Amino acid sequence: MNGITLLRCICDKTRFEILTVLQDGESSVGRLVSRTGKDQPLVSHHLKTLKKCGIVRSRDEGKRVMYGISNPQLSALIADITDASKRIPVLCDGEEENGYCC
Repeated sequence: MNGITLLRCICDKTRFEILTVLQDGESSVGRLVSRTGKDQPLVSHHLKTLKKCGIVRSRDEGKRVMYGISNPQLSALIADITDASKRIPVLCDGEEENGYCC
């Protein structure tokens, strides 16, 4: 996967929220729904996309499926992006579209 493909996979707001929750460790769909406040079908759809991109892995645990970030480098990248977003000042002039500056 190249850098552009990786960024396309993680740049969606819901997908990034899911990845942020997964920073705390493996999670079931139910826990992700609870933590993100999103509907189950939406969370499942985004998990499928993240899994297809190789960013998230899954494993069966009884009747539940547990999801986690696929490798430590990706987990570190998510942490770095989250940290950088807290340190970089927002330069929007108040005209945000869909929650984004550009």
